[in-house]
Amino acid sequence: MTKNGFTLIELLIAIAIIGILASIAYPSYQDSVRKTRRAEAQVIMMEYASFAERVYTENNSYRAATTALAGIQNTIFYSYAVSMTPAAPDPATAFTITATALAGQTDDTCGNLSIENTGNTAPDLAGCWN
Repeated sequence: MTKNGFTLIELLIAIAIIGILASIAYPSYQDSVRKTRRAEAQVIMMEYASFAERVYTENNSYRAATTALAGIQNTIFYSYAVSMTPAAPDPATAFTITATALAGQTDDTCGNLSIENTGNTAPDLAGCWN
């Protein structure tokens, strides 16, 4: 008489293999999710930087873009802030948009992101601003 099924040893080996694969795959998945969130933040920042540049060409100052730039919607994973230089009086001749990492993004190797009116980006780590 033959029995169909698995032995305890076979079952434990299968569970061990699944555990090893999961321990490799999950961190990779988390890294991909963080990269996607970072890319979304970069798109938002670039969009507003582009808008500020259009305002500058019309007004020779970034000050008119202040209200729109201040209206950048924070997300669960990033908080946005805009600073103008000089702060006062007009004309504002430079700006910096900063995205501060929140929640799960704090584990991202790139951390906080920023872009200036000159196009300079931070952090200057490989892979952060591809």
